[in-house]
Amino acid sequence: IISENAPLYFSENASRLFFGTAPEPKQKDTTLLAENRPDVQVWSWDEKVQYTQQSFNKATDLKRSYTAIYNLGSGRLLQLATEELPTLQTADEGNAIWALLSTTRPYGTQSMWTARQFHDIYMINLETGERRQIKEKSPSYMRFSPKGKYTYWYQDQDSSWYTRSMADGKEYRLTTPQTFAAWDEDNDVPDYPSPYGIAGWTDDDQSILIKDRYDIWKFDPIAASSPVNLTVNGRKEQITYSLIQLDREKRAYNTSEAQYLTGFNERTKGSGYYTTRLNKPVAPKALLAGNFKLAALAKAKDANVVIYTQETYEQYPDIQLSNLSFKKSIRLTDGIRQQDSIIWGTAELTSWISLDGRPLEGVIYKPADFDPNKKYPVIVNFYERNANTLYSYHMPSPGRSTIDYPFYLSHGFIIFNPDVRFTDGYPGESCYNCVMPGITSLIAKGYVNEKAIGAQGHSWGGYQVAYLATRTRLFAAIESGAPVVNMLSAYGGIRWGSGLNRSMQYEHGQSRIGGNIWEMPLQYIENSPLFNMDKVTTPILIMHNDADGHVPWYQGIEYFIALKRLQKPAWLLNYTGEPHWPMRLANRIDFQKRMFQFFNHYLQNAPMPKWMNEGVPAVDQDFELGY
Repeated sequence: IISENAPLYFSENASRLFFGTAPEPKQKDTTLLAENRPDVQVWSWDEKVQYTQQSFNKATDLKRSYTAIYNLGSGRLLQLATEELPTLQTADEGNAIWALLSTTRPYGTQSMWTARQFHDIYMINLETGERRQIKEKSPSYMRFSPKGKYTYWYQDQDSSWYTRSMADGKEYRLTTPQTFAAWDEDNDVPDYPSPYGIAGWTDDDQSILIKDRYDIWKFDPIAASSPVNLTVNGRKEQITYSLIQLDREKRAYNTSEAQYLTGFNERTKGSGYYTTRLNKPVAPKALLAGNFKLAALAKAKDANVVIYTQETYEQYPDIQLSNLSFKKSIRLTDGIRQQDSIIWGTAELTSWISLDGRPLEGVIYKPADFDPNKKYPVIVNFYERNANTLYSYHMPSPGRSTIDYPFYLSHGFIIFNPDVRFTDGYPGESCYNCVMPGITSLIAKGYVNEKAIGAQGHSWGGYQVAYLATRTRLFAAIESGAPVVNMLSAYGGIRWGSGLNRSMQYEHGQSRIGGNIWEMPLQYIENSPLFNMDKVTTPILIMHNDADGHVPWYQGIEYFIALKRLQKPAWLLNYTGEPHWPMRLANRIDFQKRMFQFFNHYLQNAPMPKWMNEGVPAVDQDFELGY
């Protein structure tokens, strides 16, 4: 049947009409009473898609459709996508004769632990329906150039970019690891590094623009000529350039026209707008650049004017209006006025050396009335790497998972946000090696109360602060949100927010073990705070909700029960029915209140609130908050 759930659209030249079809919906057997029908799920070891994913995607799958086409010129109707080949990709906004069909279904089982998809890819003729396979079990997904003359892809296994000519089927390798650093140079997970990506194509598919860490390079799509570094000075100046497509209807860049870029300076953490032409190598000209953060430009459709925002930690991102020279900007909003009644603060970059010899950076946030002769309590708040956010504005709000920076600064705290760089197999030790000398360097500045240092993190950050609590007595208090404390039990769990199993993130992802529990059991134990909980001396506040679809709620329970069994001071906040973090505004405000009271007691000697001192029994929950 024609599906009511699929979009109906024309190719850009109006010669083709695309629509969706679907199998006729199944009908329930109404002769069987509901009480006589068993309510059972059947999970099978060789299912291509794990049952939990099927269950999570059930509503979407029931509405799934498969693209068909009606050619207005010939009057011919063709079914393009099918259940076996469900994914269709067209080129040149539906004008091109050839399209791509692909599927990942034959390889679904192994993707559960490899954390990567393989693809069977076919070409299909939109006029005749002719179909031919061009890739089997490809580790990469192909994409079309704007006009559809080529497909292109990045292959993780050899860190190289490739193209394929649609005219003759020839493939070209554009880069090799020896000739072009296309991969993420900062990759620190046990998997192939991702690419920096492409910046786009030039008109009529003449050139493909590929990014390295800093610069934009022009490549011939058939590798007939040498690549050209168009931005020249990015790596030398440590500026990462990115092209901006101001005209949202354009799909490619004209080499004879002025183009606009953003640039991020790795040294200063500042950013800028630049202009250049893509017909020759030249250092982009700075139009507006400095020690601040700039947002993406939005251009008026029929005039050469743009709006943008410029911010620092102290400067609100008011909307600015300018022409494309940026010589004069007009501020259109006045949001900074809301800071008038708040003791704001400052942000400054700091650096140190990790215990294993790596240079690191972080950000120190100080109250606006900072006095270097005073001793301040400190909250260490971190996730992975955040030094690049030095100039980000922090909007005061009851956050769902982290401390409210302006609130804590206005109450006399210093906040330290250190970067962490990881070594495969030892995420906990890596955190310790990076964060602890960072704190030591902060103490050495002379304005820190060494007896009043707390730590706070959520999810991956929650895991790290839980690990640190087993390795040091430095912290006076720690809030650990939705942490994994037992990697052995978490490895076999499900991410209920997607239905995916968790093993892949330990073998190849953020958890960074680099193998399964049978290959590396000691690493799973060594990196799990649970097995060293007897060494904890720090009071712990845990926030973990019973509907968490990211980290199993039972991780928080294992954490709390271990501390309770060992008679360590610990509290668990469960916002019932909430996911990985509280979403309801009332719950977010409550979380922020309790977390502040917790830190204020242990770091600023404020009285212990009733909920910490006496608890809130279940029978009193509807009547007493215990603030």
